[in-house]
Amino acid sequence: MMADMEMLSDTSVSCCETMGSVTTICTSKTGILTMNQMEVKEFYPGEHSVLEKEAYSINASTHVKNLLKEGIALTTSPSTPTDKAILSWAVRVLDIDMEVKSRCTVLRRDHRDDEAVLNLNSQKKKRSGVLMKREVDNTVHVHWKGEAEAILEMCSSYYDISNSGNPIDLDDEQKVKFRRIVQHMTERSLQCIAFAHNQVELVDGRHPLKEDGLVLLGLVGIKDPCRPKMKEAVKDCQNAGVDVKMFTSDNISSAEDIARECGILLDIHDQEGAVITGEAFRRYSENERMEKVDKIRVMANSSPDDKLLMVKTLKKNDAIVAVSGNSTNDVLALLEADVGISMGIKAGTDVAKKVSDIVILDDDFASVARVLKSSICIYNNMQKFIQFELTLNLAALAIIFISAACAGEIPLTSGYVLWLNLIVNTLASLALATERPTDEPIKRQPVGRKEPLISNIMLRNLLAQVLYQIVVVFTLMFKAKSILGVETMTANSIWKRNTLIFHAFLLCQVFNEFNARNLEKKNVFKGLLRDRLFIVFIAITISVEVMFLELLLNQNDYFERLELWQWGICFGIGFVSWPIGCVAKCIPVPEKPVLCYLGLVN
Repeated sequence: MMADMEMLSDTSVSCCETMGSVTTICTSKTGILTMNQMEVKEFYPGEHSVLEKEAYSINASTHVKNLLKEGIALTTSPSTPTDKAILSWAVRVLDIDMEVKSRCTVLRRDHRDDEAVLNLNSQKKKRSGVLMKREVDNTVHVHWKGEAEAILEMCSSYYDISNSGNPIDLDDEQKVKFRRIVQHMTERSLQCIAFAHNQVELVDGRHPLKEDGLVLLGLVGIKDPCRPKMKEAVKDCQNAGVDVKMFTSDNISSAEDIARECGILLDIHDQEGAVITGEAFRRYSENERMEKVDKIRVMANSSPDDKLLMVKTLKKNDAIVAVSGNSTNDVLALLEADVGISMGIKAGTDVAKKVSDIVILDDDFASVARVLKSSICIYNNMQKFIQFELTLNLAALAIIFISAACAGEIPLTSGYVLWLNLIVNTLASLALATERPTDEPIKRQPVGRKEPLISNIMLRNLLAQVLYQIVVVFTLMFKAKSILGVETMTANSIWKRNTLIFHAFLLCQVFNEFNARNLEKKNVFKGLLRDRLFIVFIAITISVEVMFLELLLNQNDYFERLELWQWGICFGIGFVSWPIGCVAKCIPVPEKPVLCYLGLVN
C-alpha cells in the first residue's frame, strides 16, 4: 500500500484505519476518473463527420482548409488540455503550419464568458475572437472559437466538405441539425468546440470584431477518456460495501455518460434522483437532502460549495466519507471529509495536497481502491487480534475467578499468565497483524460511523472458544487423578497437572489463532500458504514453548516436563478448537449490535 500513496501528517496513519470503515467515496471526475489528456474524437466540417486525414484532405477545399488552419493557429494556445488536444490533432490531421502567425498581424483579441441557462444551472459559455490582417493582401478577417452553442448563434452560414468551399445558408432547419450534432456529442461526454470566420469591412474608419453573420468552419468533439480498468476499480469499492459518488462541473449529459463508463451509474440506478445538478441539490430543504443524498450517484454542474454541502449531508446521515479530489475546487470537500485523498504527480494541485490526508502517487483512482482494500485489511486485522486477545483474557479471568472461588486454588499462576503475555500475545499480534490483503474482491457490509469495533460475530466466536477452554481447564483440574494415573495429588502431581493445564490452554490459543484468521468463513486455512509470516510466527510460538520446557527448565522451576502422550493430549485439546470454531460460525447473529440491547451504545 505504501508504494501507491504518501502520508502527509501524523494523522494520516489513523486516516488509513478510518478508510477501513468508509461507507462513501465522493470523487471528482477530471484527472481522477479520467486521464486529464483530452483527445479529439469527432470532427464535423459541415453536416457529416470526418476524422480520417485522407478523407478530409481529398474532399475539403483548399480555401476552407486554409481558413480552418488560420483560425486554429490564431485562437488556440497550448495553455489548457482542450487547446493542447486541438493543436495536436490539427498538426496530425490538418497539417497545420504554426508559421501562419508570422504571415498576419493580430489587431485585437477578445475573450467572452456569456452567462446562459442550461439544465437548471447557470454555466459560462466561453468564446474567444481574433481580429487579424493578412500581410499578403491586407484584408482583415475575424476568427472565433468557443463552445458550439455560443458560436452557432453567431453564424448565418456554414461550409460543408461536399460543397466545394461555397458557404451554405444556415437557416433554422440547418441550425436544428447542428444542435442535434452538438447534443449527440454532449451525450457521449464530448466537449464540443466550434470555429467560425468572416471577412471584415472597414466601418467608421475602424475594423470591428464582428460577432454576427459568421461562417461556420467546423465542429470538433473532444473527450477526456476514462482511465484503464476504472470500471473494475469502482466495482471493487462497491463490492466492499462502499458507495461511490461523482461530482463534476460538467453538464448532466456528459457527467452521466462518464459515470456509466466508469461503472458508477448502473441500470439499477436509472431512478429519480440518481443524477442531479448542484443547484437542484442546494434548493432542497435540509430534510430533503438527508432523505435523498443516499440515492444520488452523480452531481453535475457542481460548485465547490455544492461538494461541501454533499459531504456535510452525508456525515449528518452517519456516513463515513472519503473525498478524492485534485483541484482547488475540491479543497473545501477535502477538508470536511473524514479522509481526504488527492492525486500527487500530474493531476493534483499543491493546495489540494496540503489539505489532504493521503496523496496517491500514481494519479489513478484504481490506487484509491487499493488503499481502501488495504485499509479494510488493517481494520479486519485489528478485529482479528481483538477477538483473539479477548478470548485469551476472558478465559484466563474466568478460570482464575472460578477456580479460586470453588476450589481454593488457581491452576494458572502469575508466572503462567506472564508467560502467556510474553510469548503468545506478542507473537499472535505479529501473526494476525501482518496478513496482507488478497487479490479477491472484498465483499462486506459497510461498517458505519456508529458501529462498535467488537461486532456480534466476534462475540459469538470468542464466547464459543472461552466456554470450551473453561470446560477443558476444569476437566483437567478435577479429573487430574484419572488422567495422570495417580491416587493422591502430591506436590509433583499438582505441578504436573498445572503444567498440563497450562500447555493445553496455551495450545488452545495457538490453534485459535487459525480461527481468528477469518471471522466469518469456516475454512480458516484458505490462503494460509500465502501468509508465510503467519506460519512462521505460529512455528516460533510452538518451538519456543517446547524447547523452553524440555531443554531449559529444571524440575524445581515452574513447569514439569511432560511425557509424549501428555503432549498428545495437549495438542488434541488444541486441535478441537478448529471444529468448535467451525460450528460456532454456523450460529446466526442479530444485525443489531448486542451492546445496543445492553444500552451501552445507541
